[in-house]
Amino acid sequence: MYYKSLNGKATEVNFKVAAIKGLAEDKGLYFPKKITPLPDSFFKNINQFSNSEIAFKLIAQFVGDCIPSPILKQIIEETLSFDFPLINIEPNVAALELYHGPTMAFKDVGARFMARCFSYFNKSNPNKVTVLVATSGDTGGAVANGFLGVKGVDVIILYPKGKVSDIQEKQLTTLGQNITAFEVNGTFDDCQAMVKKAFLDKDITSKKQLTSANSINIARWLPQMFYFVFAFKQLANKSKPIAFAVPSGNFGNICAGMMAQKLGLPVKMFIAATNVNAVVPNYLQTGIYTPKPSTQTIANAMDVGDPSNFIRIQHLFDNNLVSLKEMLFSESFTDEETRTALKYLKDTFNYLADPHGAIGYLGLKSYLKTNTDCQGIFLETAHPVKFLDVVEPLIQGKIEIPDQIKEVLTKEKSSEVISTYAELKSYLLS
Repeated sequence: MYYKSLNGKATEVNFKVAAIKGLAEDKGLYFPKKITPLPDSFFKNINQFSNSEIAFKLIAQFVGDCIPSPILKQIIEETLSFDFPLINIEPNVAALELYHGPTMAFKDVGARFMARCFSYFNKSNPNKVTVLVATSGDTGGAVANGFLGVKGVDVIILYPKGKVSDIQEKQLTTLGQNITAFEVNGTFDDCQAMVKKAFLDKDITSKKQLTSANSINIARWLPQMFYFVFAFKQLANKSKPIAFAVPSGNFGNICAGMMAQKLGLPVKMFIAATNVNAVVPNYLQTGIYTPKPSTQTIANAMDVGDPSNFIRIQHLFDNNLVSLKEMLFSESFTDEETRTALKYLKDTFNYLADPHGAIGYLGLKSYLKTNTDCQGIFLETAHPVKFLDVVEPLIQGKIEIPDQIKEVLTKEKSSEVISTYAELKSYLLS
């Protein structure tokens, strides 16, 4: 399997090189040169396979011969050491809970898979790799946990100061060892811009091997295909059309779902539910793609004004807006609407969602109004405990703190505050 740059001016590379480089030298995102659908029999007989067997079938062609099958199977087994339950909420509406991993966020899957791949790649590599990652919330904690103690890898996390929840901040600033956290005076887009600039800075890249653990990295992005198929496996009625509603910020998660569809997963529609950072909903309405500075919301992981992965989605549909609109519905929601939905889910169905999941629910319900033939699944991407200041006042009660979170609450925060790219560059070169 080879990967091309979506900017079209870089050398094609294999999975290992694409994962370690993160971004192609022409600034483009890597994308598989070929996608070979799995046989129909695989999906028809999906209940005969374990989650690990499903994941291996989905990812094997994209890894190629860079990792031997027995080791890849072991990596997958270790990655998927927790459950992905599908919870029925109301008729034709279910929540796919992706927060049962170590940092209680959907990003645990990609981060754990990527970290284990790097651990394998670095066994015979005398040079260190520096993972440089921007986070709007959960990515940092998942990456920090996934890479903690991995030989030959240093992790540097940038996050917007004062714009992540207290628990999210604890998860990415308290681990120590090979993990360093920077608070950036700015937005997530500022953090992401610094990361991209560092990748293209020859002063740095001539001295350090940089890679990213954001969803721009194929090893972080592609494993997110797994749980869309896990959801399909759990459906009682597999013949009814399926719509997936995905809370969307950088659009890596929904793009991974579309990759699963390209492999043969039967999906009628993907719903990109966003907060007021509505670049993609606006594009689908107007045909004009206009990135904007991000606006802070209570669904902070989606506070993205220029979603990196949308270029991959456009490529999947040959940059044809008409074709894309046949498979992608997108709508944005305010904080007030999000709070109302969160309270409604708790009061009506006794289901406790986080702000991102509530937005997914809103997007799904909007689509189902005029598509009553579908059964819908919305992704619940993070445990509500990460948003205590939002959720507890709405439900007028306390959320029980899970053990994974209790573990970090008593640890001491360690981070540095920066405001400019020059400060980051100085640190990387020091």
